[in-house]
Amino acid sequence: MNDQSAMAVTLTRRGFVMAAAGAAALGVLPAQALTPRRRGDRLRVGLVGCGGRGTGAARDMLATNDAEIVAIGDVMGERVASCRASLAGLGDGLNAHVHLTDETCFTGWDAYRRVIDSPIDVVMLATPPGFRPAMFEYAVAKGRHVFMEKPVAVDPAGVRKVITAAKLADEKGLKVVAGTQRRHERCYLEAMSRIKAGAIGTVLSAQCYWMQGGLWMHDRKPEWSDTEWQLRNWLYFTWLSGDHIVEQHVHNIDVVNWVLGNPVRVQTAMGGRQVRTSPAYGHVFDHFGIVYEYANGVVVTSMCQQIDGCQSRVEEVFQGTLGKAVTSSGRASITGEHAWKWTGDQRSPYEQEQADLVAAIRSGERLNEGTRIAESTLTAIMGRMSAYTGRPITWEQAWNSELDLTPPALEWGTMPTPEVATPGKTKFV
Repeated sequence: MNDQSAMAVTLTRRGFVMAAAGAAALGVLPAQALTPRRRGDRLRVGLVGCGGRGTGAARDMLATNDAEIVAIGDVMGERVASCRASLAGLGDGLNAHVHLTDETCFTGWDAYRRVIDSPIDVVMLATPPGFRPAMFEYAVAKGRHVFMEKPVAVDPAGVRKVITAAKLADEKGLKVVAGTQRRHERCYLEAMSRIKAGAIGTVLSAQCYWMQGGLWMHDRKPEWSDTEWQLRNWLYFTWLSGDHIVEQHVHNIDVVNWVLGNPVRVQTAMGGRQVRTSPAYGHVFDHFGIVYEYANGVVVTSMCQQIDGCQSRVEEVFQGTLGKAVTSSGRASITGEHAWKWTGDQRSPYEQEQADLVAAIRSGERLNEGTRIAESTLTAIMGRMSAYTGRPITWEQAWNSELDLTPPALEWGTMPTPEVATPGKTKFV
């Protein structure tokens, strides 16, 4: 048995709920009362999820020059050690604001609680998204401001939990920013301002794409349990990632929702597992094609893939009565009567989203992206559900779905891989 297996800690779904409920009973004061700040102090930040994205998000938070990292945690000890070393080695003086000790670096299934229970102002949630709803709920109950990576759930049960917690965050005056960095990117903000002002007229149709090659995969080692293998390859298991339409393509879907609101239904959906057929890639699909219908009758085509050797395309396209807008990270343009092209400079949107969170905490201005990202997450989940079942799905059906992918118990041990979905046979839940 390896070190990870030796520290098995069973955490049942009931345990998640009870822990969060207990914290809610204690966390009744607004965040400012729980963690009083003087303007000259740096914000004390804890990180949950010490992989590459979490470590990067911590660096981006430090770049605001108004934060210090004082606690980190991950279920896997090696990631905690790697993150700690990476943060200690940061240049540009950023490492001067990393204050970690053995006592503030936490490992295990309950590491997130111990980070959030630490004397911090802000918690950054960067684990696989399957854990996000329970962690966000606990953080809000404890009165912490939150940065949470996208997506924020993998099933409708998780989406509803996030929205409930987001409402409580508002009541407590907490600030919540999600990792949809396009919402903080200057070229997008300028393009959206022009679209909203009528630069392309009435939007008639739209397309969004995240089409790229395959991603990393870790070959299984004999000493890994099912759970450890799945965690180390979390992209390929729906209970952890939501499939790549949710985990990755949610960025583009969120931009479409930015312009059009939430969809009424999925008209048509297709997808499959054409190339990644090996069990080493879990049970997720490698391509999706979704047709969404929005309340104003606009039809949106959404496409994503992770297949080597194919076309690469990551952007959103809006067709209007007066022109066309195309947006992507670092570029934006409008053609037609009000032609325009982004030519400005911008801060890294990954840094900007942290700067915006810090600014809102300092000013007290409302900033809560929890409901918005939860709704975009549900939009992506709708597409997956429709592609998996081969049936159209309405917003109401998705919202009211009983689907909850949380395992009965989180522990190092046996966890069977779900069957690959088969359209026409897989049932809607």
